[in-house]
Amino acid sequence: MIFRKQFLISLALISAYGFAACRKVSAPAEQTPASPATVSEQYQHPQGGAVPAGETKYFKGSIGSALGLQMKLVREADKLTGTYFYQKVGTKIDVRGTVDSGNNVVLEEFDANGKQTGVFKGVWKIGDTGLVEIAGHWTKPNSSKAAAFSLTQEPIEFTNGVEIIARQIKENNKKLKYEIDAEYPQLTGSTDPNFEKFNQAARGLVTKQVSGFRKQMVDSAGEENPVDSETGSDLGAGYTIALAKDDLISVQFDIGGYSAGAAHPNSYTDVINFDLRSGKQLKLADLFKPGAKYLQALSAYCIQDLKKQSKQKGEDGMLDDDWIQRGTGPDANNFRSWTITKNGLGINFDSYQVAPYAAGPQFVRVPYSALKDIIKPDGPVAQFAK
Repeated sequence: MIFRKQFLISLALISAYGFAACRKVSAPAEQTPASPATVSEQYQHPQGGAVPAGETKYFKGSIGSALGLQMKLVREADKLTGTYFYQKVGTKIDVRGTVDSGNNVVLEEFDANGKQTGVFKGVWKIGDTGLVEIAGHWTKPNSSKAAAFSLTQEPIEFTNGVEIIARQIKENNKKLKYEIDAEYPQLTGSTDPNFEKFNQAARGLVTKQVSGFRKQMVDSAGEENPVDSETGSDLGAGYTIALAKDDLISVQFDIGGYSAGAAHPNSYTDVINFDLRSGKQLKLADLFKPGAKYLQALSAYCIQDLKKQSKQKGEDGMLDDDWIQRGTGPDANNFRSWTITKNGLGINFDSYQVAPYAAGPQFVRVPYSALKDIIKPDGPVAQFAK
């Protein structure tokens, strides 16, 4: 489906956090209600536990137009070792190389037989969010043709063998002309029941969307598509990890779809911010002191930031002051989509909220320094606001 391809591409580009490096595992995919469609297998993020030496980092990225690259790298001084693969393929490829004093990276890749199959050459740098970014070109051995690659570190800091696995639901119903490509995270490696509570919440969020979409397709079966009888419908759901620690996990879900005959696809965000110590989902109010006017503080900062973005983008940004004022007022509904990062609260504004559809969704990161006077001293984000 045209939308599904566009959705997955845009998801990979705008996500600053994304999916941790994965390896294919033997456990079956999520079982869904009986359907003529098929459901794919699951994939596993690299183990998040400590390593004897070196520093382990997890990356997501792409080579050329191929999205869904997942990489795990262990850096020890100037040495780099690790693996990568494409999530939808699952074949692990070993990599090893160096990063020099100028932060120039050279990574050679090898297949299961030890044969070199390519080389990454790029630059290792710290991005605006404090996470590592690697970008450059990938080439095959003895070839002058190069493809651009980019990798962005994911903020995964689990210990004691805790892992994140990506579960997928994929369907292609030719009779009803619809496709589903959905994904959600699950935690493994812990017997703590609070981890399973998170799993239930993440699984429930996505499977609810899938079930609702299926019902819509069944209910609309036989209706004539007024635009193009060959055009079907689709649903896409992906996630990005904003933060993953032993006590806290914050996940953004990007959900979008196209209904046959519609003028254009639609998309929106949803979030799960979960306290793994208490086993409860966090509300925005849980981050702040009782009685604090946090909505007013967030509203004021977001209005100022979006107006600044509008000025920088000019007419191409299509951000209007009236739209911004309406969509960022101190109302809880305006701040329903938020994530926790080490550097601040990420606030998502979906299409139509602060700008017309053509402008797309907007994002503001509110630094903790702007909220330090109202953050709850013993709350979940106090550790980042020091």
